[in-house]
Amino acid sequence: MEAAIDDMPARPGQNVRLPAGAAYDRLTPLQRRAMVGAIVVAHVAAVWALLQVREVRDAVADVAPIFISLVAPATPPKVTPPPPPPPTPPVRRPIAPEPRMITAAPTPAPAPFVAPPPPVPEPPEPAPVAVAAPVAPVAPPPPVPAPPRNLAASSVQYLEPLQVEYPRLSKRLGETGVVMLRVFIDEAGRVREVQVSRTSGHPRLDDAAMAAVHMARFKPPSENGQAVSGYAQVPVDFQLEK
Repeated sequence: MEAAIDDMPARPGQNVRLPAGAAYDRLTPLQRRAMVGAIVVAHVAAVWALLQVREVRDAVADVAPIFISLVAPATPPKVTPPPPPPPTPPVRRPIAPEPRMITAAPTPAPAPFVAPPPPVPEPPEPAPVAVAAPVAPVAPPPPVPAPPRNLAASSVQYLEPLQVEYPRLSKRLGETGVVMLRVFIDEAGRVREVQVSRTSGHPRLDDAAMAAVHMARFKPPSENGQAVSGYAQVPVDFQLEK
């Protein structure tokens, strides 16, 4: 019956149902072993997954404490021994040549030692003649500048009246006094230096007096009809109007 079914040609679009054992009989031995191994691995994986649950693992430990492995041990592969190494060819040692006697040439007799002549001393160099260097003339010392003179009070005159700005805060506080200034005036009547020789007791008044004198112009001071320069005492008076 099975042979008749196998011999019947299949029509297009018609499904032919084979008997139960027909597909298994058509497998090769290698495919059968692979199928059996896959089924065994699937069962082992299912058992291992069930054993991961604590309740199942405890229940199995109580019922069957000993498990038998269902997987057959793998057959170790056959190891083919390596072929023996080829025989080593014999090493031929070179034959050493026979030693030959080499006759050395006779050593010549050493020449007699002749001492070199003594060196001829060179004539001494003449001593250098000292030449007297010309003496440079000594420069005269620079003239000592004359100390600045003090101008007489009569020779100190303003070209224009002195413009003094009274500090507002000094007016409000009632600060008064006389500032004595030491002023250096050149030949043209310009102010070159201003110093406070006597303070008024109020720094604001001293500063106002110095600023005013710096801006002032004086008549060129003179003595005996000749323009001179020097220091002069210039007073600046700060008084409040009553």
